[in-house]
Amino acid sequence: MRFRGLFMCGAAAVLVASAVGSAAQPSRPDRVVRVATVKEPVVVELFTAQGCSGCPEANRVVETLSEEPGVIALTYAVDYWDYLGWPDTFARPEFAQRQNAYRTALRIRNVYTPQVVIDGRRQASGAAAQAVQQAVDAAAADRSPPPQIEFRETGDRVGVGSGRVPVGGADVWAVTYTPGPQTVTVSQGDNRGQAVRHINVVRSLKKLGAWSGRPALYALPSRGTTGDAVAVLVQARADRHILSAAAL
Repeated sequence: MRFRGLFMCGAAAVLVASAVGSAAQPSRPDRVVRVATVKEPVVVELFTAQGCSGCPEANRVVETLSEEPGVIALTYAVDYWDYLGWPDTFARPEFAQRQNAYRTALRIRNVYTPQVVIDGRRQASGAAAQAVQQAVDAAAADRSPPPQIEFRETGDRVGVGSGRVPVGGADVWAVTYTPGPQTVTVSQGDNRGQAVRHINVVRSLKKLGAWSGRPALYALPSRGTTGDAVAVLVQARADRHILSAAAL
């Protein structure tokens, strides 16, 4: 892969939060985990289903991408293939809604699986490994100055810095997911008898609030004690372009 951006959590630093946002302003400086990047991470979102015969191969493609520095890979299970005989064990209605929002923004006729959306503005069939790779490389080469994202050291809040707001505005999203692989044995439908492997399965999707272009602090949803991770996305409301992203 040609892109080798760095994505890491740096040392704890002091952030003076003068912002307004969806959470109350702190009365004192907050200790944060500062996310330092040479290049902003590329967000790869896979829309897949356990009952889709072409999806296991796409799952493998995205799992390979997830191992690359500078890539945040997220797997959304959709429920619209459940009628084939296997109810997807990870699916939630809001994930299909997210995919439909991309259908409108990307001006494609229908949603489908397996579909990969890159940075909210490019898409490809998840089973087409070369096309997905080319889209990721193109996204990595096409960076613009993003708003900086910083997590509080306690992990309960996140700060988003200043930047240019796109036409139509932007929102901050928290995507809670289980990092690493998970395998489900499918007993019905097109993949009957197969052990279908997933990577970084999304558990919940929550809009934290609007981003006005000024620094703001947002409360993160609770991740419980299951070892789940959270990716924070600053995303244009109209064309769905992801302006900035970081994972905790």
